[in-house]
Amino acid sequence: MLCCVGLLFAGMVSAQTPAAEWQAGVNQVKELIKTDPKQAWDMAEDLMKGKNKKNVDLILALTQVYREAQKTEQMNELLEKAKKADKKDPRISLLEGDIALDKKDVGKACQLYEQAIYFDPNCYEAYLKYARAYKSASPTQAIAKLQELKQVAPDNLEADKALAEVYYANNRFGDAVKAYANFIHTDIATENDILSYAFALFLNHDFEASLEIARKGLEQNPNHTAFNRLAMYNNIDLKRFDEAATYADVFFNKLTDVNYSGLDYRYYGALLNAKEDYMGAVAQYEKAYELDTASVELLQQISDAYASNDDYEKAIDAYERYCEALPAEERTMENTFQLGRLYYSEGTSTDTIKVTPEMRQAALIQADTIFAEVAAEAPDSYLGNFWRARTNSAIDPETTQGLAKPYYEKVVEMLLPKNDARYNRVIIECYKYLGYYFLLQSDYETSKDYWNKILALDPNDALAKTALEGIEKEGH
Repeated sequence: MLCCVGLLFAGMVSAQTPAAEWQAGVNQVKELIKTDPKQAWDMAEDLMKGKNKKNVDLILALTQVYREAQKTEQMNELLEKAKKADKKDPRISLLEGDIALDKKDVGKACQLYEQAIYFDPNCYEAYLKYARAYKSASPTQAIAKLQELKQVAPDNLEADKALAEVYYANNRFGDAVKAYANFIHTDIATENDILSYAFALFLNHDFEASLEIARKGLEQNPNHTAFNRLAMYNNIDLKRFDEAATYADVFFNKLTDVNYSGLDYRYYGALLNAKEDYMGAVAQYEKAYELDTASVELLQQISDAYASNDDYEKAIDAYERYCEALPAEERTMENTFQLGRLYYSEGTSTDTIKVTPEMRQAALIQADTIFAEVAAEAPDSYLGNFWRARTNSAIDPETTQGLAKPYYEKVVEMLLPKNDARYNRVIIECYKYLGYYFLLQSDYETSKDYWNKILALDPNDALAKTALEGIEKEGH
């Protein structure tokens, strides 16, 4: 049986000679169907008489003509004639499968493609059609069928191309890259294949290889939207921000009729943020969020950009929007803690223009309230008390009231039993505050005890050494 690759299309050319004897007649039938269906059918029957009674090529060519004209009754009659001529011809099953697909009956279509393979295991087109039919509905079956084809025909590039498409469509980008690589440098690769290959490399985090393809594409067409997009994306992920900015300028300012996506704005926002254009970044993140409100993490990025610009009021507002947008089951104490950190940052900001003394005091009070909530809700974590200590230290910068003392003491109480060197820096901070507090209270023995505890953890701590030397000089 002949391999039945690519034989089923309008105006099918016969594998037998002499096709020329009947091809013109098929073309006439195709034209007459539109104006005189009866005469067309009479001509079709005449064509199939005599020596062409069992000419499967002719009958299938006519079947395809009636399929395209949506003449179901005649199409089915022709299919029966083809089966009488040679019921095991795989091309009949192929065409029946295509007709089933016209009716969106994927299961029946794939059964018929399987039948074609049964009649001729070398009917490559059947494997490919089966895989395309199941590409979305059952990618596992599509992949299995294409791998069968690779077993039958290891050098079949169409199988590699179809595999690449299925893998790509189902987010298996590593497998897609391997499949694309098998045919991408051959004549069957289209520009869309090359572009998909570049995106697969990008999505598989092979940014250098993806960038190389994008650059080659831009050598041929500097205004190619997708290749400019990829060049920008890859350079951002490679942290080559100056190069990325060049492509971004073209992509956003010089191309026409571009349908920008949320991801475009998100990447541009990341680029501007990296180049410390924080307000520019905010504008891009807002555009991205407008297009994709499900990506609530964009609100957190907006908050971070405002915070980087020392605009804590807007940072807090954006972070609260983020928390409100999160599904209830995804909200955690970590969110509350980070909000407290923002209030703390506002309260300790050195920016005297954006943050007034009144704003600082109010922010610190709010931070203390939030960290108290963290301490209550997560009693096994030291973080709530630790940040309450820092916050109260900022409220009482001269340590005259000792507002931070109970919280630093609580942190020490929680961390010392752990006997874990990872907490030494935190414990040292607590000891420094307590050492200084007792020094101000003229309780020199207790103060020295804390400074010595610091040196036990870090013998090179300069502040502890200086404090002890000062106490000794004073004769205490």
